Amino acid sequence: MSLKIIVLAKQVPDTRNVGKDAMKEDGTINRAALPAIFNPEDLNALEQALRLKDSHPGTAVTILTMGPGRAAEIIREGLYRGADNGYLLTDRAFAGADTLATSYALAMAIKKIGDFDLIIGGRQAIDGDTAQVGPQVAEKLGLSQITYAEEILKIENHKITVKRSITGGVEIVESAMPIVITVNGSAAPCRPRNAVLIQKYKHALGAQEKAEITKNEKELPFAELYKKYSYLNIAEWNVSDVNGDVKQCGLSGSPTKVKAIRNIVFQAKENKSITSSDGEIEEMMIDLISNHTIG
Repeated sequence: MSLKIIVLAKQVPDTRNVGKDAMKEDGTINRAALPAIFNPEDLNALEQALRLKDSHPGTAVTILTMGPGRAAEIIREGLYRGADNGYLLTDRAFAGADTLATSYALAMAIKKIGDFDLIIGGRQAIDGDTAQVGPQVAEKLGLSQITYAEEILKIENHKITVKRSITGGVEIVESAMPIVITVNGSAAPCRPRNAVLIQKYKHALGAQEKAEITKNEKELPFAELYKKYSYLNIAEWNVSDVNGDVKQCGLSGSPTKVKAIRNIVFQAKENKSITSSDGEIEEMMIDLISNHTIG
């Protein structure tokens, strides 16, 4: 059977390079000050979707992301690896969204897309580490969900079988579709870009990217390609396009407020070597508990 799969993906700031300018005065992340990357666990999710596409001929994989115009890069990266199309949710009204507002916007976009068998995304994003968006999307859409997925084992008769990680081992779960699945970073890594697909989609742009290029260069290079090949035009949706309520989007729809972001580097001031004897290990544990390092 062919499948229609939506992959939830996010362009995130590279948290390995957090500096003093990483946060704005309103408590939101200053994304312009940080390098932007494809959220790592979303790549794991994309790989699971692409494996299903390989094993189920006729399957279509759609990337759905939310962010400023430059977030169209995430859709291109998905296309380079084997995705078929994508949608970018982009509107100033979406800015500053916490997980609640983000899941609302994504759920409204999914309702607009309409026809799907599977929604899959990474367990969490490295700029928040909450693991809330996937489950919240499932709740807003009234769908079942499987979290901490390691591998999608099979899909037969509109049922999906998934191996998921649990404390102390793994379990095999079966569920009816449609369903939302969130994938761990320990799942299979995403395949590299495909050279043929890079050549096909290298000029794919969103409307905001085209406007920025036109502003700087006076005219849009390869303009004739966008008229000839519709797949090079990355679709962009705003709040009204997905029939969203502005009050539930962005900062206005976000009860979570970030007080501060700090870059903390741990440096050892002293060290102590011990043997593996029970006595020395017990003494070390007593010291660590007494100085509140642990416990």
